Amino acid sequence: MRAVVFAYSNVGDRCLRVLVARGLEVVLVATHTDHPGEVLWFQRVADTAAELGLPTIYADDPRSPALAEAVAQARPDVIFSFYYRAMLPAGLLALAPQGAYNLHGSLLPHFRGRAPTNWAVLKGATETGATLHAMVAKPDAGAIVDQSAVPILPDDTAEQVFDKVTVAAELVLWRSLPALMAGRVPALPNDLSAGSYYGGRKPEDGRIDWTRPAAEVYNLVRAVAPPYPGAFTDTAGRRLVVARARRPLPGRAVDTTGLAPGLHAVDGLIIGVCGDGQTVHVHQLLADGQVLDAAGLQALLHPSSAKPTT
Repeated sequence: MRAVVFAYSNVGDRCLRVLVARGLEVVLVATHTDHPGEVLWFQRVADTAAELGLPTIYADDPRSPALAEAVAQARPDVIFSFYYRAMLPAGLLALAPQGAYNLHGSLLPHFRGRAPTNWAVLKGATETGATLHAMVAKPDAGAIVDQSAVPILPDDTAEQVFDKVTVAAELVLWRSLPALMAGRVPALPNDLSAGSYYGGRKPEDGRIDWTRPAAEVYNLVRAVAPPYPGAFTDTAGRRLVVARARRPLPGRAVDTTGLAPGLHAVDGLIIGVCGDGQTVHVHQLLADGQVLDAAGLQALLHPSSAKPTT
């Protein structure tokens, strides 16, 4: 079976390796160019393809006539998309007579669309996973081939969940390929009315609204914690990023009586007071990329109380 693969990020890396291990002939790999200024915390599929000796092209525009020509010349039996960042047009999908399949990072039909892992953490989901499905004109709407669930623990960050989803993706693809290669592809229902769709996230979506309940604030911090851009708040004229935080353990509460919603330095700790009166304990606060401790926050919030230097 000849395969053309559109791939990016860690899921692209692992799933590309699965195809090769299962004996598919990967005749072309299409991936994205690195964005200037982007922190590459994930595996570059171009490097994986080079390691495996696979022909590779950079293809940021899936509607490019040159890309369509390259895929047509590759004569694929099947097309795969593994975390490629763009929808593949119907004309491109039609070039694979045995079908086109996408690996999506959620349990479809839930969390369709962009950034599924981040949205799952943000919405307080307790599980997500990976789904292999047929590609159709609408995003993440085709019949389901197989899927596998992973838990989202209460303190998991999006990066930790994404690592689990990557393993789930590898597992789903590995066990689906024998049937796919034999032409016996399962087609399970993908009931869109029972699921949810979310769009891409912008940096501004990471702004913390301290008047919201603590659980909601904490989920935002977890959902965009580094290596993602991070949840942020503007305090005393400075943009501060809440890079790591936890909800307080039972019996470890700090007295925040009279404190307004927002960041505070209390008893040597950095505390985020939320709209429901509950708190988030900030374990790492960044200002201009540098760690700001409780004393530094106190000096920022109350400069007149800072001790003079000699």
